[in-house]
Amino acid sequence: MDRFEIKQDPAISRYIQGIVCDPIGSVEPEVTKQRINEHIIKYSLSFKLENQTQQDDWQLSVEPAFTPSFHWAPHLTPSDEHIIDQHSFRSPALIAMDDRKLLILVPDLDIMVKGTPVRWYMDNDALRNRLTVGMSEYCVKEHVLYERAPGAKYPAGTVEVGFYLMTFEDADALGNPWRPVLNFLWERWGGPLFRSGAPEELPMDRLVRHTYNWAFESWKDSVWQEFELDGRKVGAAAFIVNVTQSPNYPGPVNEREFRSIWNQAWFSSLRSAQGMFRYGLENKDPEMLQRARLTKELALAAPQRHGLFPALIATEMEQVTVDDVLVNRSKGWETAYWGNSNRNPEHDRKSVRSAPYHLLDMSWTSLLMLRWYEELEQDERLLEYASSYAQALVSLQDENGFYPAWLDNETLAPLDILDDSPETAMSVTFLLHLHRLTGSDLWLQSALKAADALAREIVPTGRWEDFETYWSCCRYGSRELVGRKVVRNNMYKQCNFSMFWSAEAFLACFRQTGDTGYLKLGERCLDEMLMTQASWQPPYIYVSALGGFGVMNCDGEWNDARQSLFAELILEYGIELRRDEYVERGLAALRCAFVMMYCPENPTSQAQWEKAHPFFNEKDYGFMMENYGHGGVVDDNGLGIGEFTIFDWGNGAASESYLRIKAHHRELLNRFGMIG
Repeated sequence: MDRFEIKQDPAISRYIQGIVCDPIGSVEPEVTKQRINEHIIKYSLSFKLENQTQQDDWQLSVEPAFTPSFHWAPHLTPSDEHIIDQHSFRSPALIAMDDRKLLILVPDLDIMVKGTPVRWYMDNDALRNRLTVGMSEYCVKEHVLYERAPGAKYPAGTVEVGFYLMTFEDADALGNPWRPVLNFLWERWGGPLFRSGAPEELPMDRLVRHTYNWAFESWKDSVWQEFELDGRKVGAAAFIVNVTQSPNYPGPVNEREFRSIWNQAWFSSLRSAQGMFRYGLENKDPEMLQRARLTKELALAAPQRHGLFPALIATEMEQVTVDDVLVNRSKGWETAYWGNSNRNPEHDRKSVRSAPYHLLDMSWTSLLMLRWYEELEQDERLLEYASSYAQALVSLQDENGFYPAWLDNETLAPLDILDDSPETAMSVTFLLHLHRLTGSDLWLQSALKAADALAREIVPTGRWEDFETYWSCCRYGSRELVGRKVVRNNMYKQCNFSMFWSAEAFLACFRQTGDTGYLKLGERCLDEMLMTQASWQPPYIYVSALGGFGVMNCDGEWNDARQSLFAELILEYGIELRRDEYVERGLAALRCAFVMMYCPENPTSQAQWEKAHPFFNEKDYGFMMENYGHGGVVDDNGLGIGEFTIFDWGNGAASESYLRIKAHHRELLNRFGMIG
């Protein structure tokens, strides 16, 4: 097949070596160009087909006129068979840059919003110095990588394709290549949608009531766990429940995972309890306050060992036969034991009982203790517990400034895996908060040394590797890619969680020191994180998605529960930098945190839930899956809807976020009509 060369604009010849594309069948495109401003040119291609045409693959390739040293794309394509399917077009762009030039390609979302006859894709081939926009059917391999699939058909008539090329050489753009993309996407698509009410204009106070009614009334027997531990009354929401635990489920209960309660980087019962505490105060509800305090008691009950402490408590499990069905059941809290997260490099060799200590989990829990102490109750035990951990933490800092990721459960020695990772950022935020409360320079000096290590070793190359990058549901690369780039893409496998921790840490450093260099670093980290936020509403995503987040460049989630955690930090940057875009993005993330909830206030999502689980009714209002489209495939008949709820990484977390933001930034919620 002969390729068609598109005549380029002379004004960008320093950036573009050439642009070539395939015909569709034998038809070459009509090409129009429109200069939007000094930095942006829009290219529109129109194929006029007399007959339906079958063609498995169509490509348009842009070759930079320089050799980029830095690349970014929304998804990995480790081989020529892989593509970035439109399922991962949250804030779609391809970025190629050296120390003098920045080139960005953005698909024309106006065409995609109307619907396309064949799915679009992108590809970042750093080895061949080629940025590609294409059309093809797709299939999902691994978890989650996309490959081309045969069978694309183009109907008779006009087929449109389009994209924007953006070029920059100023220091600001070279220092933060995501800022011009995000500004363009929000100004053109996201902002107008948000201001029209997207993702949904939800009555958040009512959805918070759905959450707590679900957890502590209609699903109470499955969700709320209350028991004695060494003579101490404790309680918290169960880590996870699934649809078989619905009061309406027609079969026997089958617990999805071991019954447990977590205080880990994702699933934090202590975080959710702060929302419960605020709700109890606001509504003069003593029972809710009691539940929150029982959860605090459980966190303080975790036994410290030289300052270190476990992240979860669990029960023994067994398999029993109920109505001829083999199901998993808990043996009860009298069999309770402490342990650590099984999302770790030794998961295949060790149970949660002997799993390694994870400093990230301990620093997050300790930070939450300080926040509780400062904002809710001055319980001195919280400050003492966190200070004891801090002593252990700073003793583990290496000469470069990093804290290790995991410690062997028996020897407490570092595991030498991700010992210089951006997980360190969480400890920076914790120590700065502790310094602010105690005045001790020990915590300040350790924190700033660690922040400088992040700025030097992590941020410039985008090495966003953390526990979730490799040891969650997506294990791709966990053996061969840790600390190494995917060669074809010139990118690391990346997770936005560590971008968040780093943006949070650098903002804390700026506020502590007044050094604007930290603020610049934080803005760059935040913007890279925001490239995983949906800046538009695709017609092929069957729930509202604007403002929701994905997770990493090798997975498929939309509307992931982390958006409730991210929302306030985005708002804080918006306030600090006086940037309306950030304020809108933060509030869109907060709105989207409730989009997946099953309830009549969410009619679009409710319809998808009932297609997936037809037995749902009003007793299930408040049930909320942690994300949508996790496997990289969705349809309008319920595919992409999950089957479980994690209170601490779903509805309980969303409620905590809303109540916390209402306490801290009530004026913003009032301005956008988000209270009441």
